[in-house]
Amino acid sequence: MSAPSMPPLPSDADLRRLVHFSAGDGRIWLSGQRMVLVHAAALHALRRELMGTLGRAQTRRLLLRAGYASGERDALLARQVRPDAPLLDVFAVGPQLHMLEGAVQVTPLAFEIDEAAGHFLGQFRWDHSWEAEAQVRDFGPQEEPACWMLLGYASGYTSAFFKRSVLFKEVQCAACGHDHCRIEGRFAEAWPDSEAMARDYDPDSVLVQLDELQSQVQTLRTQLQPADELGPLIGRSRAFEQTAALLRKAAATQVTVLLTGETGVGKERFARALHAMGTRADKPFVAINCAALPAELIESELFGAEKGAYTGAASARMGRFERAHGGTLMLDELGELPLPAQAKLLRVLQTGEIERLGGHEARRVDVRVVAATNVDLEQAVQEGRFRRDLLYRLNIYPIRIPPLRERADDIELLAMHLLQKYAVRHGKRLAGFTDRALLAMRAHAWPGNVRELENLIERGVILTPSDESVDADLLFPHITMQAGATVNARGALERTVAAPAHQAASLYDTLLHSGLSLEALEDTLIREAVARAGGNLSAAARALGLTRPQLSYRLSRLNERAQP
Repeated sequence: MSAPSMPPLPSDADLRRLVHFSAGDGRIWLSGQRMVLVHAAALHALRRELMGTLGRAQTRRLLLRAGYASGERDALLARQVRPDAPLLDVFAVGPQLHMLEGAVQVTPLAFEIDEAAGHFLGQFRWDHSWEAEAQVRDFGPQEEPACWMLLGYASGYTSAFFKRSVLFKEVQCAACGHDHCRIEGRFAEAWPDSEAMARDYDPDSVLVQLDELQSQVQTLRTQLQPADELGPLIGRSRAFEQTAALLRKAAATQVTVLLTGETGVGKERFARALHAMGTRADKPFVAINCAALPAELIESELFGAEKGAYTGAASARMGRFERAHGGTLMLDELGELPLPAQAKLLRVLQTGEIERLGGHEARRVDVRVVAATNVDLEQAVQEGRFRRDLLYRLNIYPIRIPPLRERADDIELLAMHLLQKYAVRHGKRLAGFTDRALLAMRAHAWPGNVRELENLIERGVILTPSDESVDADLLFPHITMQAGATVNARGALERTVAAPAHQAASLYDTLLHSGLSLEALEDTLIREAVARAGGNLSAAARALGLTRPQLSYRLSRLNERAQP
């Protein structure tokens, strides 16, 4: 497509409607992305400080990359906001957002695109560049262009928009004495000096060294971090680090460990990590869920059975203790173990010997026992459901696995890890999470802990379109399915409160005086919501308290009624 005489940019009303100032909780939103309104003087000061400490070359590359990241984020909105508009109008979301964000005034001069032929030419005029003003104010007239962050934004936005590398050059700059700035962009391979231009977005030499040091530190941490066959356990919160420290100390010994914690905190992962870090790592790890087996079978599962020990025992077989010989046996949901089996377990822990069901021969076993429970064993002892002597024997080295609500600093790490895991599993490529989704996850109480997080992330991955970010409404359907939702002052999702009775009466009077039927009112509200959301059906659905499928169904009915 070629545009020799550039048409005017489309109205930016659809973009302005995406900006929400939430003064009550101190946040500004651009659709699902959190924004910050910063004084230009603060950016001037930061730029001046970087120039003084890192030098011009390092500062230029650092700001180029910062702008590039900002452009990539805005590109995620473009095709959502104007899905059915002409290509130039869709692309114009970037320049128009750049203006709304206060960075620079943008005037398109040329826009040519033929992706099949590998041709792209974008030429834009910039007026009132904050960077050109800052550079001249602090350092006087320049010999080289100085709009580095703005230039990075143009390259990042356009690359993400077309999903292939696009690089822009600033061919004239107001900091160099011109009356305005001008940039020109092409697909990376079309520039003869593309390799040199691309290196501008590589990490700086100083930052490379810092990154290498950070990688070395991370490697050392990973070596010390509890891990199992699925990789290191993920966490950096104080609660997680305290638990990990206890696990590391226990790993160097043969002590019996009691893991306690709520359902879904990952007790088996911690047990496997304990096994993997210890001297028994090359021996079997065997787990049994004491709550999953009938009481009459639990003893034979644990200790084995001789031929004829019970009806159906056609041959002798080993129990879990024998299978775990030399390694680790995890007794999950220990609080559900029947009292007769508790007595036999106590004897095994005291003597290191077992007897198969129906047998009389004592067999020695060398097994490290890791018990796990979400039951308060002290209360179970008082209620007569658990042996006190067994509790004393198991409670030598208790480790409490903290619930996810006490690990707020780990939630984003876990969420990103799970996003990558489930994106690979379901063949999806996603851009991450919106800021609103991250805030909502940090504020959620997580009654189901890590297991609940896994389920919500997998759902979000499945429902989010490719190349988009997972938003809060897809993670927490129990909030948004029945009513509209918003992020409150604590960052948590909450249902939109219904209108008070006096407002309902006023709305009813307005409906009567308007002469509209209820059906016509619904049609009008739907059209207005879609218009205000700039055609973004997900955003319109959220505003109306509907799911996107519900809104799509109503739109289809609306269109059917509109046909003659």
